[in-house]
Amino acid sequence: MKFFLRLLLFLIVNFGALGIGNILMNDGPTLPWYQNLQQAPWTPPGWVFGLAWTTVMICFSIYMAKLTEFRKDTQIVILFSIQFVLNVSWGYIFFNQHFIALGMLNLLLLLLLIAYITFKFKKELKIYTLFILPYLIWLIVATSLNGYILLNN
Repeated sequence: MKFFLRLLLFLIVNFGALGIGNILMNDGPTLPWYQNLQQAPWTPPGWVFGLAWTTVMICFSIYMAKLTEFRKDTQIVILFSIQFVLNVSWGYIFFNQHFIALGMLNLLLLLLLIAYITFKFKKELKIYTLFILPYLIWLIVATSLNGYILLNN
C-alpha cells in the first residue's frame, strides 16, 4: 500500500479514536464534577486540548504510515491496537466514571507504550521519529495534569 493511502487510513483511525473518546467522556470537562476539582496551575485553556490532540494525531498518523512502510508485522498492529484502546478509554475512565486513579494508571500505561514505540523503532525511522514526539510530550503533560488532580483531590 502506498504511503499516502496508509497515511489516510491512520488519519481516519486516529481521528476516529478521538471522536469515540470524546463521545465516551460525556461532556466531562464541562461538568461540575471536573470544574470543581483542584486542577494544576499549568492546566491550559480548553481550546489547547483540541489543538494539541489534532497536532498529535496528524503527526502520529505520519509516523505510523512511515513505520508500516518499514515494518509489516503483527507486533505493529498489536502495539497500535493497545495504544488505540488506552487512548479511547481514558476519557471514559476519568471524565465519565470519575476514576481519577485508574485514569492515571491508564495514562501511565499509554505514556510507557508510546515511549517504548518511540525508542524501539528509532533506528529504523531515524528523522521520522520526530513525528511521534508530540504524542510523547503531550502525554507527559496530560499525565502531570492527571497526577496533580489525583494528589490534590
